Amino acid sequence: MHNFLPIAYFRNQFVPFAEANVSIATHALHYGTGAFGGMRGLPDPQNPGQILLFRLDRHSQRLSQSARFMHYDLPPDKIQQVIIDFVKKNSPTTSFYIRPFVYTSDLGISPRLHSVEKDFFVYGLELGDYLSPEGVSCRISSWHRQEDRSLPLRGKISGAYITSSLAKTEAVESGFDEAILLNSQGKVSEASGMNIFIVRNGKLITPGFDQDILEGITRDSVITVARSLGIEVIERPVDKSELFIADEVFLSGTAARVTPVRRVENYEYSPQRPVTDQLRDKLTAITENRDPEFRDWVFAIPLEG
Repeated sequence: MHNFLPIAYFRNQFVPFAEANVSIATHALHYGTGAFGGMRGLPDPQNPGQILLFRLDRHSQRLSQSARFMHYDLPPDKIQQVIIDFVKKNSPTTSFYIRPFVYTSDLGISPRLHSVEKDFFVYGLELGDYLSPEGVSCRISSWHRQEDRSLPLRGKISGAYITSSLAKTEAVESGFDEAILLNSQGKVSEASGMNIFIVRNGKLITPGFDQDILEGITRDSVITVARSLGIEVIERPVDKSELFIADEVFLSGTAARVTPVRRVENYEYSPQRPVTDQLRDKLTAITENRDPEFRDWVFAIPLEG
């Protein structure tokens, strides 16, 4: 069972989490007409009187852009302020995850985005490691990543995650931890809810935006940090066969952070992961506000006394 934070933001006010409920007739429930975000927070290890949020501005901007696909004008600054207030009201004492969600809140039965009420809510839960930090096993999914020409993949549209759900369950029920999806061209796209990187000959390689991936904020952070460390980063199509001969493979995402891959199908990787470990250590230092070079990525929210 999840340990949810006690206060949620729902219908323009803060209410107890248990009271933040929607009707069974809610439009988004029937048609997947919602879009969500996700960000991590933690008590500041150096200052227990404040909470640290990682790249709050980028997360707020992406959710605002996702809302535009829903024909919903939700400015990033409103999202950001609601989340700041949400954190202050909950005053979490352990690592946590925030889930903001925009959705068609009307009680209609016609699949549409025009002339239908929209709304925005936020809740949170305590969250440690989403995937094992020791590494995960992955299978190549029989399900393929959707195409941007049929679904706006630059938004975290809730209905799109049926494919992720099918792929994840297929992987777990066949003895793996996670799934890797190929796109319609047979190239590597992403995992069920994470971007993917491979390391070959000291170079960091990841599928580009033209491979039907989500524009991951953690992905962007990994790329920026890698370049700051002098690691060459290449964004290009990745073949399935490259996964099997890579020196290192890892997944990235808000919940997963940087998670090493131990095995893809029956191909095992070395437990020595110098590039993955370097990037993970650097990002951990950044999120804990211990790295002055990237201090502008961390939002410190003072708790109310």
